[in-house]
Amino acid sequence: MIRKNLILAGIILALLLLFVATLYYPGGSQSNPISVGYNWGNNYLSNLFSPKAVNGADNLSRPWAVAGMLFLSASFGWFFIKFSVNMPSKRSAAIVKYCGAGALIAAFLAVTPLHDPMMPIASTLALVAVFYITAFLFKSKLHFLKLLSVICLLLFYACVYIYFTRTDLNILPVMQKLSLLVDILWVLSLEYFAGKPALIRDLKTGRVIRSF
Repeated sequence: MIRKNLILAGIILALLLLFVATLYYPGGSQSNPISVGYNWGNNYLSNLFSPKAVNGADNLSRPWAVAGMLFLSASFGWFFIKFSVNMPSKRSAAIVKYCGAGALIAAFLAVTPLHDPMMPIASTLALVAVFYITAFLFKSKLHFLKLLSVICLLLFYACVYIYFTRTDLNILPVMQKLSLLVDILWVLSLEYFAGKPALIRDLKTGRVIRSF
């Protein structure tokens, strides 16, 4: 039972730890460097990981946030490794497995001083893994998951575009959190609704007998 729900448990624990981290964040954001506390509309998640808050105070949220990111990365990484066995070929399975796991390792390292070099690595690897799974789903009749995959990719692309072009940075904190919630919904939907042995077998053979 625990093993079956390991990904869900890890994500819940990660979100709880990240929420606690926001309660300990001293203050300061991109819109107001001297503000007090964490502002969900103006603070990035990465603000929780810095040794110093934007307002210059010691960042008491960091230990909680790092622990939360560790569980989140481990949960997502395990999902990609676990889901890769459902892919129709060894090549696509290897791409999902190693790109997905590699992306989450890089994402966790992004909470360290390696944040800037790790972000393009994590983004590229994650996009490749998600794209391969999306292409796989489009061969099925899992219409909700197909739509969710497209939304997931569009939000991911939008966040990456804003981050690297520095365009409309004022909306990135909200976009970042929205993208994370959609990512979590996508992962859990695939974990519980697209991993049925009979369905996967029919996907691999091109014969789909179920709809979502």
